Amino acid sequence: MEIRRLTTEEWETFRDVRFAALADAPYAFSSSLAREQAYDEAQWRARMRPERGVKVVAVVEGEVVGVAGGWVPEDRGGAVEVYSMWVDPAMRGTGAAALLCEEVLEWAAEQGHRRIELWVVDGNDRAARLYRRLGFEATDESQPHTNDPSLRERLMVRTLG
Repeated sequence: MEIRRLTTEEWETFRDVRFAALADAPYAFSSSLAREQAYDEAQWRARMRPERGVKVVAVVEGEVVGVAGGWVPEDRGGAVEVYSMWVDPAMRGTGAAALLCEEVLEWAAEQGHRRIELWVVDGNDRAARLYRRLGFEATDESQPHTNDPSLRERLMVRTLG
């Protein structure tokens, strides 16, 4: 399995894996497949600009089987947020998710960031277990899920040494 960072020119790769993620697990994301299918090329290219963070993919035999992103939201005091984490169902349990997350953490460290945050939807216990294994801790901070306010997202954090 190869883990690599996408370049600004690989917007179609990011788009395609994002569509797969949104189709497979719509509850896990704060967007929707319909919303993102409506984006034009300029919008996808804009998402790939370096100031929008890093996008990382897992590749097996030439096929993209997972994705994760990292960026620095303006409202989080300089913390990096891990987002868009997804692994193809056929590849779950192979370590791909941990490798993707670790690559985002490496990028964050390279950028000089120490605090890493991510949001986990209540009920996504498998993701929460993964993040705990990677050193993230649950906080008391939560928010309603963007697409379904009856669901809550919980903040998990990790400090880089």
